[in-house]
Amino acid sequence: MLELEGHPQHYSWGSTTEIPDLLGRPADGTPWAELWFGAHPLGSATTPGGERLDDLIAAAPAEMLGEGVGRAFQNRLPFLLKVIAAERPLSLQVHPTKEQAVESFAAESAAGIALDSARRNYRDPNHKPELLFALTPFTALCGFRTPRRAAVILEGLGTELTDRLHDLLVSNPTAHGMRAAFRTLVSTSMRPSQAAVLEVVEACRARSRAGSSPSPRIDAFVSLLAEHHPGDPGVVAALLLNPVTLQPGETLFVPAGALHAYLHGTGLEIMATGDNVLRAGLTSKKVHVDEVLQSVSVTATPPLRVAPERQNATSVAYYAPVDDFELAITQLADEGGTPQKLHPVPGTGPRIVLGLDGETTLMTEAGAHTLTAGRAVFVPAADGALRAGGVGRFAQASVP
Repeated sequence: MLELEGHPQHYSWGSTTEIPDLLGRPADGTPWAELWFGAHPLGSATTPGGERLDDLIAAAPAEMLGEGVGRAFQNRLPFLLKVIAAERPLSLQVHPTKEQAVESFAAESAAGIALDSARRNYRDPNHKPELLFALTPFTALCGFRTPRRAAVILEGLGTELTDRLHDLLVSNPTAHGMRAAFRTLVSTSMRPSQAAVLEVVEACRARSRAGSSPSPRIDAFVSLLAEHHPGDPGVVAALLLNPVTLQPGETLFVPAGALHAYLHGTGLEIMATGDNVLRAGLTSKKVHVDEVLQSVSVTATPPLRVAPERQNATSVAYYAPVDDFELAITQLADEGGTPQKLHPVPGTGPRIVLGLDGETTLMTEAGAHTLTAGRAVFVPAADGALRAGGVGRFAQASVP
């Protein structure tokens, strides 16, 4: 086993306290948005001695990944495990399919566009499906509502913009109507004015105060987004999307093409090792309107919650419909309980194990390691079966 130190990302929307608390270090006012545990070239985890996990895998892929995983994923670790702590809303975004990423990355590379160029839309040839496991209550927007339900949400707001969107959905209550409504909000040629967006926000707030909203939760989300991104058309786009509230232990799967935005909360994210983010709004970063419209799925889809599957007395797994990753959570005795003896932890191949609370002992044929909250280890495929004992809870990222 290799002890890992996560790679922090100090994006402005991050919490100043949640990740430092997990790591047991004092907050210093710096936002900690994400902590990456993986081998992504833009932020690889490292050993205490400073060795990068991606370099170690590249030096010994058969031992680290195993022949099957190495062959299937070109000798690269196919998943990235993150802690995410959102104090403020993230951008409204979508991730491309694998096929779109391969084609577009190749096209931009052939055009001679540097990887770090502002003209780049695709930083790698990979997709980025992701599974979010909530550690605290977590709010988000994800996927489009049915056109008829979205029309109900828009009805009665009484603004020129919402009336126009409402008419589009009522006259064509299909995916085509929803695409037309979404295009009305994000297309450069039709982008509504800041004044029009603010009028919609005030209408949502007014009906919320009056207690007449068909969706008080989405009106609250619109108001929240407007506080951080006043005048951004992405605020109005929220009215077309599904509001999501996760309680600790619940999950949300975000497939390629799903328009989404994380709003607030702390959780674990496991995803394919890609970094292609196409933004539609709610951001100061580059917006990729044409790419978003090409990639987004406007088919009505309820939030995809992955139910846990019991593996043994202490472990449950969350199986997302992708080949790149799966997530398991192991709960040993609760804090203050009697430490449990070593017992098998399901899973094979390369694994990253992250402590969430308590203190557990991990053991393989190659040795033992003590894991506490915020600490992680990489378990090479060559280390074989994993056993755990003690008190506490940990997450395990692996390949199906």
